[in-house]
Amino acid sequence: MRLDHIAIAAETLEDGVAWAEERLGVPLLAGGHHERYGTHNRLLGLSDGLYLEVIAPDDNATSDGPRWFDLDNFTGPPRLANWICEPDDFQEYLRHGMRSVAMSRGDLKWDMGVPADGSLPLGGGYPTVLKWHTDTPPGQGLPPSGCVLQKLTVCHPLARQISAELSPAFSDPRVTFKVTEEFQLQAELQTPNGRVVM
Repeated sequence: MRLDHIAIAAETLEDGVAWAEERLGVPLLAGGHHERYGTHNRLLGLSDGLYLEVIAPDDNATSDGPRWFDLDNFTGPPRLANWICEPDDFQEYLRHGMRSVAMSRGDLKWDMGVPADGSLPLGGGYPTVLKWHTDTPPGQGLPPSGCVLQKLTVCHPLARQISAELSPAFSDPRVTFKVTEEFQLQAELQTPNGRVVM
């Protein structure tokens, strides 16, 4: 299992992009629309085949059921809200309510683990899983931005159990788990603006 990307959620795409660009010091690139869930995004290539996504509801689109990434319930300022991994065995890690949903956007095709109610698995503590059906997923196709993910901390009441559940399939020295009363993701990046914590 490998870390594929991290996602910033926002009430509007404009707010999310402005929040991310101010902190990172680089412009986000065009993404696209997800017709099934009535959302749209912008993207940023990180190092080592990773990328960052800003995602928000698209007010001009409808959703086929609850929106993914728990966006129907998202309120407040933009924030890092989800981490997405690609396991070697996609079906094995469809856990904590996730079901396989076939997705596409332009030339990109993938299967995504999404609970029926659109929520995040374990409130975001357990990674959303996907399986790409393309030779060049965004992490490999996006141009480098000069931003490097140095550390991702998954803060959750069940952090120890989540870490144990993912071991030994998931072993990334950048990702650590911390027991806290509430869920939070924290990313440390080296950027043109210096060290940034999101």
